Amino acid sequence: MSDTQTLIENRPPSVAALFLERVAATPDAEAYRHPVPPASGQGPDEWKSLSWGQAAERVYAIAAGLIDLGVEPEQRVALASSTRVEWILADLGIMCAGGATTTVYPQTNADESAFILADSQSRVLIAEDAAQLAKAVEKRAELPDLIKVVVVDPAGVESDDWVITLAELEERGAAYLEQHPQLIKERVGAITKDQLATLIYTSGTTGRPKGVRLPHDNWSYMAKAIAATGLIGGEDVQYLWLPLAHVFGKVLTSGQIEVGHVTAVDGRVDKIIENLPVVQPTYMAAVPRIFEKVYNGVAAKAREGGGAKYKIFQWAAEVAREYAKVSQDNFRRTGTASVPFGLAAKHKVADTLVYSKLREAFGGRLRACVSGASALSPEIGYFFSGAGIHILEGYGLTETSAASFVNPGEAYRTGTVGKPLPGTEVRIADDGEILLRGPGVMEGYHKLPDKTAEVLESDGWFHTGDIGELSPDGYLRITDRKKDLIKTSGGKYVAPAEVEGQFKAVCPYVSNILVHGADRNYCTALIALDELAIQEWAKENGLEGKPYAEIVAAPQTVEMVDGYVRQLNAGLQRWQTIKKFRLLPRDLDVEHGEITPSLKLKRPVVEREYKHLIDEMYAGTKEA
Repeated sequence: MSDTQTLIENRPPSVAALFLERVAATPDAEAYRHPVPPASGQGPDEWKSLSWGQAAERVYAIAAGLIDLGVEPEQRVALASSTRVEWILADLGIMCAGGATTTVYPQTNADESAFILADSQSRVLIAEDAAQLAKAVEKRAELPDLIKVVVVDPAGVESDDWVITLAELEERGAAYLEQHPQLIKERVGAITKDQLATLIYTSGTTGRPKGVRLPHDNWSYMAKAIAATGLIGGEDVQYLWLPLAHVFGKVLTSGQIEVGHVTAVDGRVDKIIENLPVVQPTYMAAVPRIFEKVYNGVAAKAREGGGAKYKIFQWAAEVAREYAKVSQDNFRRTGTASVPFGLAAKHKVADTLVYSKLREAFGGRLRACVSGASALSPEIGYFFSGAGIHILEGYGLTETSAASFVNPGEAYRTGTVGKPLPGTEVRIADDGEILLRGPGVMEGYHKLPDKTAEVLESDGWFHTGDIGELSPDGYLRITDRKKDLIKTSGGKYVAPAEVEGQFKAVCPYVSNILVHGADRNYCTALIALDELAIQEWAKENGLEGKPYAEIVAAPQTVEMVDGYVRQLNAGLQRWQTIKKFRLLPRDLDVEHGEITPSLKLKRPVVEREYKHLIDEMYAGTKEA
């Protein structure tokens, strides 16, 4: 048996047990950093640290407080909060109490929050602030199982028998621990690997969310398997801003506990640019939209600098892509990422002019980024790779505890999601669907045995609903969602995500794009532009100061986007090309239910909302 197999097969039953081991091994080492805004409200945040020992003190107090409230093993405790250090401490506290965390996105509306709390039969809700509390108060009559709400940030919260603060819960837990000093050790020791640890409701691109049941063993396996890849080590500093309500964010906390590195936690997306030079992370995870925004932002800034500056950027971007493609290809064939002398010389000049500034903006120490949740355009991936920001794409679903595949360090291949984690099996079905089996696969959907049976076979194979292909040496490439593949009326298949990704690499002003064409005789697109980027463009094109809706309706904007659509079409097969498009009057967003909190497009919602625009593009054609 290899060392990797031994590491994975000898895993403890839970991450709670791993956490106790980590605290015992390195109590004084730094575990978490978190920002504290200045009292005056002016100036930069102060970053504070928690050692593993200090974190444990709070975690155990939260766990004991929940037990004192009457939380029994496997009973659900819901967490409705943005990403902050208290989220992690609360989640670990729930697990150490033997309970199960139900995650709720802070953007979720009152109706859907109430559905999740009721369906999960959550006993306690840990709410971030008055806004999250208000949703529970509004729906209190529908939540008979909910005995208490714990508020993290009590500003503006009125005292109530139903509500206590997190500080009060911790005080209560600390007092309870004095009476029962062995409590945490006993609770954690009693956890079995099959016991429910997490209930994550898929934000779902269609219908009501389904609760995905992930037992403790899923997370223990993930922690060990991620460590076994060698991608992270004890000296790393992770910058964690992803939503912890999402399975991708959650898996990152498990890997960290296993290796014991530092994690800087701040979920405020508007602070990422400001935080990166302060935190100076060695790795971070993100969704493709963030890399697209950075790329579009750099391109727009270069364009603002005048024609010469923009030409330099475009040249540097092409050099980066060529450099990445050649070096990755050579590494695959020979094991060394060498490039011809001429290309190396051009790359050196471009590095001085463009890439080095980009790396500084990321903090200057970034070894790698992990990208997941949806497909990254290969052209954007190659750009960052050539600029020295290595994006390791990965793949997984809520139903497989997030990380089933990841690109292996130096041997990563842009455009693929890498190889399966140790212990995970993969096969491709006859229709191209990716099937997975292993210790990361869910137990099933909560109270939905029929839905579970649709995707989970009795021998453990899980149907992902994604289409993909495996290279002879085991790298997986995702081509599309099975249900999203478009078949035109001419019988040709189009993978919309592929076309959409290519457009994002071509057009620096796009925010979201939806390609439509199922049962039609040509493809069309709905395009939403990035508000900040298009307003910068508007200044130079006679539209300064106009509202977004007016800018996108202006003929010169339509003409500009049309140029990028023609550029896209030049590289596509005839049946894939976009014959017509419409610019949307606003960007797509989570609040309108058009994208999920992990920034995936909800196609049916967008197509329903903008049916009039789609119909307009097919007016007069045979099938319209």
